[in-house]
Amino acid sequence: MMERRISLKSLNPHITCQICKGYLIDATTVAECLHTFCKSCLVKHLEEHNTCPSCSHVIHESQPLNYISYDRTMQDIVYKLVPDLQQNEQKRERDFYRKRNLPYPKAITNSFSANSEKDVHKYQNESNSNEENSDYHRSDEQVNILLESQPGCNLKQMKRKFIRCSSHATVTHLKKFVAKKVFNNYDKYKEIDILCNDELLGKDHTLKFVWVTRWRYKDPPLKLNYRPKIDF
Repeated sequence: MMERRISLKSLNPHITCQICKGYLIDATTVAECLHTFCKSCLVKHLEEHNTCPSCSHVIHESQPLNYISYDRTMQDIVYKLVPDLQQNEQKRERDFYRKRNLPYPKAITNSFSANSEKDVHKYQNESNSNEENSDYHRSDEQVNILLESQPGCNLKQMKRKFIRCSSHATVTHLKKFVAKKVFNNYDKYKEIDILCNDELLGKDHTLKFVWVTRWRYKDPPLKLNYRPKIDF
């Protein structure tokens, strides 16, 4: 079978953001129509609109941000197809934080080439050997949270309501934490909803995103409620 070379230019329409016209960064897909954009581009668009920037399909009348999610597969494809894109993006991120005298929040960055098996093994071996010295994301930006059972629901309150964790943690991580504390069973996290200001939060929302979009002008801690997905 003959191999056929495909130019990157011919793939550009499939791996670029239709808003900024650049290669996808933090690729985020709309659940309703499956169109994908850079996360920052899409979030800015949805601050004033509730429709897909590509097809104008209504994502949700009032909470469109709950119906978008990070597309890891697409982002991996983009990074593999475009030479040096991942490394350049990480450099821009580091420069951004350095110029503002802020700590770089990503404790671990996969700076090795995805096509280099040697680099992959080297990274894995270094990670294993340094496991005891890992800070478990303590160097990340931290978020203080108050977790309470929503009034009127039949889930028990946790003895320790206050937690402190990485801003990169997602709502799904919180749901699993609550499931462990309430049911003593991680697998029951799908039976729990997390809310902020009585608004249901999307499972892929990071706590940083929730803080910026729902709690920016309020004093800490970030107050969240949990409830059963279906009353029982």
